[in-house]
Amino acid sequence: MAAEIITKEDLAEFETRLLETIRKMLGNTAEQPRKWLRSAQVRKLLNISPNTLTSLRIHGIIKFTRVGGIMYYNQDDINKMLTGK
Repeated sequence: MAAEIITKEDLAEFETRLLETIRKMLGNTAEQPRKWLRSAQVRKLLNISPNTLTSLRIHGIIKFTRVGGIMYYNQDDINKMLTGK
């Protein structure tokens, strides 16, 4: 078996190509992560009471996800509601 000599420049070039490939793979498949807000954060953002937030949930005006006993709200949905879009 013949021995090959690898130089520092070879390793640096390999690192650059590897990192570039990984960035391309992550850039193509990775979506922007959702930002979830808890009830207190939403109430503060909208300047509303707990009862008003409950009413908005009951009437389907604000979408939410319940995990255990905690309600989470998608920040994009809250922003859409605020801007009216």
